[in-house]
Amino acid sequence: MDFQHRPGGKTGSGGVASASESNRDRRERLRQLALETIDINKDPYFMKNHLGSYECKLCLTLHNNEGSYLAHTQGKKHQTNLARRAAKEAKEAPAQPAPEKVKVEVKKFVKIGRPGYKVTKQRDPETGQQSLLFQVRAGFKLSLSEFSRCHCC
Repeated sequence: MDFQHRPGGKTGSGGVASASESNRDRRERLRQLALETIDINKDPYFMKNHLGSYECKLCLTLHNNEGSYLAHTQGKKHQTNLARRAAKEAKEAPAQPAPEKVKVEVKKFVKIGRPGYKVTKQRDPETGQQSLLFQVRAGFKLSLSEFSRCHCC
């Protein structure tokens, strides 16, 4: 009798993998493929919580490992939530017009120039008395208002 074409009957085949083993193998292959193509750190919905598990902020789902999260991102629930979010943002975007730049007028000041006088505090070395020395530029008139601004002592 020929056992060659029966499942698990081939010599040295090790038998047929169980459903759980084949699922585990498939999940591992998907995880490896997704890790090669997707950078988790750039995913705006990916978050690692304080317990060490992974969360999808879009779908509010918890995942034990990165492979589970990556499989979730390829799934129906995540894809429909992405589409729903994109539609919502597209709907809200035209309602808000781009803000126009407000032109602020720059205040223009009249430059007066250098003051016509210089005030220096002095101390007499012999008596220790303080005084003010006013040095006025030639052709400059001091009024009483200039003196009243200098209430240093």
